[in-house]
Amino acid sequence: MKARDMNRDWIATARTLSEALPYLQRYTGAIVVIKLGGHAMGSAQAMAEFARDVVLMRQVGVNPVIVHGGGPMINEMLARLDIRSDFVGGKRVTDAATMEVVEMVLSGTVNKRIVQAIGGQGGRAAGLSGKDAGLIACTPASADLGLVGEPSEIDPAILHTLFDAGVIPVIAPLGGGPDGETYNINGDTAAGAIAAALRADRLLLLTDTDGVLDAEGHVVTELTPEQIRALTREGVIAGGMIPKTETALAAIAGGVRAVVILDGRAPNATLLELFTEHGAGSLIRNGAAPSTKRPPA
Repeated sequence: MKARDMNRDWIATARTLSEALPYLQRYTGAIVVIKLGGHAMGSAQAMAEFARDVVLMRQVGVNPVIVHGGGPMINEMLARLDIRSDFVGGKRVTDAATMEVVEMVLSGTVNKRIVQAIGGQGGRAAGLSGKDAGLIACTPASADLGLVGEPSEIDPAILHTLFDAGVIPVIAPLGGGPDGETYNINGDTAAGAIAAALRADRLLLLTDTDGVLDAEGHVVTELTPEQIRALTREGVIAGGMIPKTETALAAIAGGVRAVVILDGRAPNATLLELFTEHGAGSLIRNGAAPSTKRPPA
């Protein structure tokens, strides 16, 4: 017989798994919508690690939904095709030629890359866009932006069908217009609208920042919508964090239990948030108070 020493790392791993039990029980059957973007899409290794975490969620009974962006990939393809892309107020003006590229990249290259990564980790995923099965109906966001849309109606029936089959939906943020047009939707906006329609337990917005920062630059682990509005009025929440928090507020108003803005660059960020006491990033929900710990509620 071969003797084996009890390695401290093994013991720590076992303890972590044991301590995760109430969180695993808490999220069994829960719907978690994840907006994927930034660093997590930037390399094959980061994508594989993200996919592994999502497959683990599905394995323990969570129903994850992935909504992805793809701005850098769109920019690269537009440059290769020598198609000029203009921006108004930080948003891409999407004419017919640009829309063809946007749809090709989002519904094609990016979407299938994520589906393949999930499959590579032993999971089952289905790629679709908001145009499929009437998932997202849109109205024009602004005449100045062309074919940029705002979700006007969400029909999540196809997502429930996929949940029942044990399949992870991977959604490109495109939608259909009233006259058959295709609209480009901001990824955060699409994720928030889908999460609200599903009455999701969590909406996780993966970013390249640690979360919502206070005036001293420290991450605030829990906030209420009222605190978010106050920090925005004071100018503490500014720049690119404003649309993230606006998405969070709209999702909570639409029925999402809580929204978390967290750093997608951190290893296993989504698992830390769902299945550990301390969580990750900034959790926004009604009735929350600033805290360093996350109760499984």
